[in-house]
Amino acid sequence: MEARIVLQSDWSEVLRENEGEVWVCCKITGKPTVYGTLKCQGVSYDGIPEVTASEEFEVLEVSKKSIHVTCPAGNTSSKFLAPHTTFAGIHDKSVTCLDISCGGGLGVSTSTDSTMKIWNCTNGDRRRDLIGHVYEVNCCRFFPSGMVVLSGGMDAQVKIWSCEDGTCPVTFKGHKGGILDTAIVDRGRNVISCSRDGTARLWDCGKSACLAVVADCGAPVNGCSVGTADNSINLGTPEQPTSDREIGTQDKLLLLAREDNKLQGVGLQSRQPVFTFDGADAFNCCTFLSCVSLVAGTQDGKIYKLDARCLRSPVQVIHRSGAPVHSLVPFREGFIVTQGDGSCFMIQQDLDHAIELTGPEADPVYKATSWGKSVFTCCRDGLVRKYQLSNL
Repeated sequence: MEARIVLQSDWSEVLRENEGEVWVCCKITGKPTVYGTLKCQGVSYDGIPEVTASEEFEVLEVSKKSIHVTCPAGNTSSKFLAPHTTFAGIHDKSVTCLDISCGGGLGVSTSTDSTMKIWNCTNGDRRRDLIGHVYEVNCCRFFPSGMVVLSGGMDAQVKIWSCEDGTCPVTFKGHKGGILDTAIVDRGRNVISCSRDGTARLWDCGKSACLAVVADCGAPVNGCSVGTADNSINLGTPEQPTSDREIGTQDKLLLLAREDNKLQGVGLQSRQPVFTFDGADAFNCCTFLSCVSLVAGTQDGKIYKLDARCLRSPVQVIHRSGAPVHSLVPFREGFIVTQGDGSCFMIQQDLDHAIELTGPEADPVYKATSWGKSVFTCCRDGLVRKYQLSNL
């Protein structure tokens, strides 16, 4: 595992008080953990604390909502961000998934209280309940229009909702197990769903019909992502002459994160396997960073960065903790990671330090999503947190 700095989750509140003190530690592979403290020596007129560190650490920069800390012994540094806003009243229980509309004004989220809600991204006010799934709703996402929502639940149904009136004009049925993830193809004429039944299905939204079972994996498919593949990647020959017209797209690659420790690539038109990459544990999530670059996260905390043109070995394996990787989200020149130990961090190519989004103490962060310079996360503690990244 890589060297990693961990900071007390409520540091931003504690360090606003004179003489306030928080713990900090650095976990270094093969060496004892380095422990230390940060202490507030006073707060300036503009609300920025003056913070000093114990001898094991150094404070490089402090603002109202961020602090940059380095540990020379671990040869590592991290910038910690506190939430700009915390929404506590959207759901009554754990928030398991969320997404933000293309305009940044609306959010949609699901919860273990078996609800799915539309809410205002500025103040968290609930706008509408989307009622129709039986049992829990596992996943939700906005269509590119920002006014339509796609969801999947434990009832094995995939549904399309109107944000304007909360109606559900389309329900897809065909899976034999709960829906674990969905993906939208291009502008939304077609969608993908993956399920505990081991299959991934392609649906036509206009016809309200299943076009094909694009993969039958024999093990639950925990996550999926659709991207445009590089021309050098052979996606196979389409099964039907009409498949281009049916799907309305070309050269799409479907990624599937499988419970049986495999990351699979499938040609969306050909419906043929393109590659299979074996990991050390179950894959929970996956996403495209570019037409050749992929990332996927596993149950044992590993994040594999891969080049789809050469899968003999990963480009990079990131392993900061043994907690499950719950979601991976492209952001700027890198990506955001959420894990089961309460951590949420960003990795950016142009930065020599990690960016940690703090707040949860040890509750899993299930999902992150971004809009503009804001990042939203949802957590087992029932809170939705909004972070502002304008100064990074």
